Amino acid sequence: MVSNVFPGHSFYHAGRYVSKKPGAELLDYVGVRGYDYKLMAEDFITQSELRPSKQKACFHAALSFYPGEKPTDETMTQIAREYLEGLGIVNTQYVIVKHTDKAHLHLHILANMVDNDGKAIKDGWIGLRGKKVAQQLTRKYKLIPAKGKNLDLTHLEAMSQSEVNRYKIYQAIVDSLPNCRSLQDLELRLMAQGIHTLYKYKGQTQELQGISFRIGQDRFKGSQIDRKFSLGNLQKALAAMRQNRDITAWLSPKERKKALLIKSATRQSTAPEPTHQVQLSPLIQALLKPVESEGGGVPYELTDAYRRKKKKKKGPSL
Repeated sequence: MVSNVFPGHSFYHAGRYVSKKPGAELLDYVGVRGYDYKLMAEDFITQSELRPSKQKACFHAALSFYPGEKPTDETMTQIAREYLEGLGIVNTQYVIVKHTDKAHLHLHILANMVDNDGKAIKDGWIGLRGKKVAQQLTRKYKLIPAKGKNLDLTHLEAMSQSEVNRYKIYQAIVDSLPNCRSLQDLELRLMAQGIHTLYKYKGQTQELQGISFRIGQDRFKGSQIDRKFSLGNLQKALAAMRQNRDITAWLSPKERKKALLIKSATRQSTAPEPTHQVQLSPLIQALLKPVESEGGGVPYELTDAYRRKKKKKKGPSL
């Protein structure tokens, strides 16, 4: 099961999307008139006005199940409730809607980040926290877990430009890293693809403290692209390449086991490469290769591109 949190949506826009989608089925609602999205939005907005300083009062998330996985409505409703509880979104209005318009079954959850007492609900790092809660619920309900990124299965056209750029950087690092020996090598290869590498230094010293990547107007820390692309992990991988040693030391136990199996198979099936070639390149490429994921990306109707298109169609008002 995969969690996706969509920031910056209005109650009206999100309510219309989750309710009017063909095949949408309302599973549960508390504190709002869930049978009509306009009335639902009014109820959400009325409560959010108890805390005017809470600018982003609309919480909107989707929980996506693996293709072919079909838990009962009761199970999905319970999972959604526990998901909200795990995020600390309690004592507030919410709506749970099932969508069946894609190959994978998924839920949309709307909630008010201003609770019934007029207090603001904390939303710091809520996207990351949502993924962690989803992982816990996946184990608890014995669901099929997410296995990683798969750019071939990612609908880039359904993402915001910022999300598209983040995936472009991810793919560029994956493609470039096996041929690099230093951060400078990686920097040059990325620059050729229009991606700039930025370093953070400790105080006034030359000691590196962090790494970021910029494409266009978007800038991401290495760890925001992928945990393996933090400064420390990139340095470990590059050091292993320079010393022609096993890079598995910086991997998790599960990843290390996979790497050793790949390394063993590579030794048995390939002849020695010339000395100027990277001998462990096949191993790193296998480790960095995206694997299958059930995620379906952000629905196109929820993107800025879709909203801009709708505005253009309306034309100037008279």
